[in-house]
Amino acid sequence: FGFDSGGPLWWLQILALATLVGTLRRSTHWRSAAVFGLVFATTWQCATFWWLYISMHNYAGLHAVLAAIAILALAMALGVYYAVACVAYWKLKDRQPFWASASFAAAWTMAEMARGTWLTGFGWGAVGYAHVTGPLAAYIPWLGAYGVGALAAWLSAALVLSIRGRTVWLSLGISLVIAVGLAAPSVLPVWSAPAGTLSVTLLQGNIPQEEKFQTGSGVPLALQWYGDQINRSATELVVAPETAIPLLPQDLPVDYWDALAKRFVRGEQAALVGIPWGNMAQGYTNSVVGFSPGQQSEWRYDKHHLVPFGETIPLGFSWFMKFASIPMSSFSRGPESQPPLAVAGQNVAVNICYEDVFGEEIIRALPQAGILANLSNTAWFGHSLAQPQHLQIAQMRASETGRPMLRATNTGMTAIVDARGNVQAVLEPFTTAVLHGKVQAFAGMTPYARFGNWLALGLMTGMLLIGLLARPRRAA
Repeated sequence: FGFDSGGPLWWLQILALATLVGTLRRSTHWRSAAVFGLVFATTWQCATFWWLYISMHNYAGLHAVLAAIAILALAMALGVYYAVACVAYWKLKDRQPFWASASFAAAWTMAEMARGTWLTGFGWGAVGYAHVTGPLAAYIPWLGAYGVGALAAWLSAALVLSIRGRTVWLSLGISLVIAVGLAAPSVLPVWSAPAGTLSVTLLQGNIPQEEKFQTGSGVPLALQWYGDQINRSATELVVAPETAIPLLPQDLPVDYWDALAKRFVRGEQAALVGIPWGNMAQGYTNSVVGFSPGQQSEWRYDKHHLVPFGETIPLGFSWFMKFASIPMSSFSRGPESQPPLAVAGQNVAVNICYEDVFGEEIIRALPQAGILANLSNTAWFGHSLAQPQHLQIAQMRASETGRPMLRATNTGMTAIVDARGNVQAVLEPFTTAVLHGKVQAFAGMTPYARFGNWLALGLMTGMLLIGLLARPRRAA
């Protein structure tokens, strides 16, 4: 929900969803409600992740028509959840106004959660991300992305009913939710506290995706540029993005990898470097290797939540891969829980690529980690909204956990996000650049970090059940 910059427009999200609610209330049959929900969700999701076309057609070689059909099919398949949610609301729309609006919020949020788990989950662009800024942002540490999305859905439905003159209580409720959100800095408690600082260097190599794995162009460029910048770094931590080193360690030039390791073992600095790892016998992983002073054995994070079709092939879809050419599309899954890297008295928890979409998985690293780091390569998606959208996702995770998020990316957006979800510093995307800064680590646990999505899920289930039990009123 944004325009050219990809920036979130919280009010536009509420207005769009309110339009859907108003349409559903005028529907005369559950089938029409299902159709409206499916069309709305399919259109919204196509507009959200249309950039998948770039990766599938431009870089994976899938025919343009097949790539477009694949995106439409994905959006429609995920849209079925929302169609079911709209039917559920249509059935409950004549309940008492508060419970009718609460039922819509509950059904919609359950649809959001369902699409966040199907085929390992693709919750990208959930409505909660439109509220990383605005009056609902203050609720993120309590309820997380799904819970804030539920609040936004309730506000949308309540707004429609209030305009129709059903009750003043809904108007008061809307005012209260927004007022608390605006007054949050002085009203709501702070759940995390400063726990020291760390100086960091974040690298953005801007290696073109079409050259990234080419031995005659992108590979030597990446090895030289990232190697030079890592060796020149003077901060306590330097971070290079996902597959910054695009070759397996055993395929690197002689002494390249050993020289990097020795540079940090003998010094006082640390590094996180994205690299593919493994061999034919043991399998391959999308990994991050950590170098730190006095390190006796390598620290490594292996990506756990793999991208369907990009890093792993879902059961029954091997036929689809015959039409596309995606390098390194058969990775093994890393352990569910992996220890953070200790750096200058701080613990840094790593995640790779779109793993930071899953807030319920990010909180596994807490409370040990005081800093989060995401290493990514969104060059797959060209000059599109994928880059600013991914930054908004990082802002959401920072707000949920009360932890800063470092983002080191190939083409953007490389950034430092503070523990309140504010962008502290960011590089211009699609430039070769280095970001230096200091990040404030935090300790403590937000309510969301303690309970994850269970608080929002319990609240939604309760509201939906009460909506089912509430006495119907004459439809407006």
